[in-house]
Amino acid sequence: MKAFVTGAAGFIGSNLVDRLLAHGHVVTGYDNFSTGLHQFLKDARTNPRFRLVEGDLLNLDSLKSAMTGADFVFHLAANADVRFGPDRPRRDLEQNTIVTWNVLEAMRSTGARRLAFASTGSVYGEPEIFPTPETAPFPVQTSLYGASKLAAEGMIAAYATAFGYQAFIFRFVSILGERYTHGHVLDFYRQLLEHPERLDVLGNGHQRKSYLYVQDCVTAILLALDKCTAAVNILNLGTDEYCEVNDSIGWIAGHFGVSPEVSYAGGERGWVGDSPFIFLDCARMRALGWKPQLSIQQGIVRTLEYLQQNQWVLEART
Repeated sequence: MKAFVTGAAGFIGSNLVDRLLAHGHVVTGYDNFSTGLHQFLKDARTNPRFRLVEGDLLNLDSLKSAMTGADFVFHLAANADVRFGPDRPRRDLEQNTIVTWNVLEAMRSTGARRLAFASTGSVYGEPEIFPTPETAPFPVQTSLYGASKLAAEGMIAAYATAFGYQAFIFRFVSILGERYTHGHVLDFYRQLLEHPERLDVLGNGHQRKSYLYVQDCVTAILLALDKCTAAVNILNLGTDEYCEVNDSIGWIAGHFGVSPEVSYAGGERGWVGDSPFIFLDCARMRALGWKPQLSIQQGIVRTLEYLQQNQWVLEART
């Protein structure tokens, strides 16, 4: 495979790059380093089968040039800052929807015809069915992030029909693990370093969420590419469990041996657009022979261990 990975220096992207190289593939990584980190590609850059192109997905000419010769595109680059979407609404449109159109157009120009896309369980908004299957009807969208990803999914499916692409659309829960740089585990860890006696929590702590370990995520993606044959393949990726934010607080505090006083902002949502319950039905992916190796609690602990061993990440994400 000659793979092209957008967001190659990001959390999931860099882990995917390492796995592709380990499997013997030729990889071109593409990243503008607005959130990606050069350190995440340190090992990849020593591999002669890896090429890094620093560029912006909004620059279609640059994208076409970099993609030339690739036969499989992994589109992972995105603005994933769901919480602050209303503060910068154009960012979701540009970084999630318009750049996906650019990726599709670059594929049309260069001849690449297979695409894996990192979507999100947020496209389900606040569904009535739990666990939520891929066939669930879409409710009113509640976040700009989810809406922008759903628009991107629609374009991908339409391009697959119009131009003969094969598409793999993965709807993730939140991902945890090595190179994690954004989310509640990092936020809580940083707080407990600064004031271990107190923890400030958005919402009421009863938000129910599912999480997936990054290596389990990458394994699922690569397995689906081998097993699925449809033109458009839509797959949920998550665990068969969920936890409350309060559960996560207990695991994190227990890992550090502290008992902070927890102060809740209140309300069932942590922010505008935050879904109070995310739990996906992953039967389609399970039918391919995949199941996560780590539980949510194990994934959180693995993430904490990574952050403890790589405290420079805290400085990089301030």
